[in-house]
Amino acid sequence: MPFKKKDRIVFIGDSITDKGRKKDPLKLGSGYVRMIHDYLTAVYPQLSLKIINEGVSGNRVIDLEKRWTLDVIDHQPQWVSISIGINDVWRQLDSPMGEQVYPDKFEDVYRNLLDQTKQIPDCRLILMQPTVIKEYPDATGNRLLKPYVDIVNRLAEQYDALLVPTHLAFIDFLKLETGQDLTTDGVHMNSLGDTLMATTWLKAVEGR
Repeated sequence: MPFKKKDRIVFIGDSITDKGRKKDPLKLGSGYVRMIHDYLTAVYPQLSLKIINEGVSGNRVIDLEKRWTLDVIDHQPQWVSISIGINDVWRQLDSPMGEQVYPDKFEDVYRNLLDQTKQIPDCRLILMQPTVIKEYPDATGNRLLKPYVDIVNRLAEQYDALLVPTHLAFIDFLKLETGQDLTTDGVHMNSLGDTLMATTWLKAVEGR
């Protein structure tokens, strides 16, 4: 376990991270962040970790950029876990006439966020691959998503970040054709999807 006593861990991303956090007394939401919080609290109570959820529904990487100082830097965390990319692709499908965040821009903005975060003393990065768009591997959304997944993989290596292979975990699950859904609508997680995200995160982090 790489965490130290009283470490602050900021989770930031879109609705998948948000998961109703503003209605939750603990401001954690009901998704994978809450599951990770509960696991770490139950298994490592002596660490007294502080979990902070800064997910916002609808966010793309350009939205993270606008709020990075307030929602990440100002917390002065020891860890930052980033899950972004789904809406950057989804907007290309549901709002094709709007401003788009194509892979080159996605990488440039993401890289800038990581550069900013590296200025926080002793802060480590955890980069989560964007999950899936529709629950079959060769869906248009998943094909469009692939360059974004590749970018996250590359940035994780370049910035010595922990990589959480969530996209790979979801694709592998879908290929098993269990007949069980991971999402409610092809994007937003049901409890099984949140569990897969949380366990993939924990395996990547605890295994470090």
